[in-house]
Amino acid sequence: MDTHRIAVISDTHGILRPECLRILETCEAILHAGDVGRPEVLAGLRKIAHTYAVRGNVDREWAEEIPVELDIDLHGFRFYMVHNKKQIRQDLTGVDIVVYGHSHKYEEKRIGDTLFLNPGSCGPRRFRLPVTMAVLTFCPKEHRLEAERVDCLPEAVGDVMLPVFPARDMDRLVRRIIKEMKAGKGIPEIAAGIRQEEALVEQICRIYATHPGVDVDGILNRMECRDL
Repeated sequence: MDTHRIAVISDTHGILRPECLRILETCEAILHAGDVGRPEVLAGLRKIAHTYAVRGNVDREWAEEIPVELDIDLHGFRFYMVHNKKQIRQDLTGVDIVVYGHSHKYEEKRIGDTLFLNPGSCGPRRFRLPVTMAVLTFCPKEHRLEAERVDCLPEAVGDVMLPVFPARDMDRLVRRIIKEMKAGKGIPEIAAGIRQEEALVEQICRIYATHPGVDVDGILNRMECRDL
């Protein structure tokens, strides 16, 4: 029985992890649902397999030629791709699979005959959220597909676990990072000054820079790092 494997990733934010690359190399094509982060990431993916990508909200001047949404046909299945779930068009007639990202949360659900798939983020870890991607296996003769969630980093291996702070401390930390960012300091300098991981500082700075008008509560809600 002929089958095909396609990798689905999103929100790399400038990072191609070795753990993800090993999986990508086993697939015939790669779908990237936006927030690529750097042109080098896209170039690296294209060296592995044919790559289809849409533009995310952090993909700026260098990414102007990347489409905001994309319709493609692969192995008899029709895909619709867009970065933000809120931007999914209303008319999905004939679409078998909708691919999106942005939230960094893996999601897989069917509505009627259509599969909606968010592979999560395989870029920087976003606090409690795991680093994930998806692999689709197709059987064209039976017009059947299976979606597999892939956890790229086991919880206790190979990655820095970012801390979960008490709400008051996290409020102060976010305010200080924003203040330092406005003063023109870079992420490494800020991280060294407050003795925190660069990944934490990068996450806060990125949310603040890409969501105009967002306040501290908005940043914390997006990071999901308050005490539960």
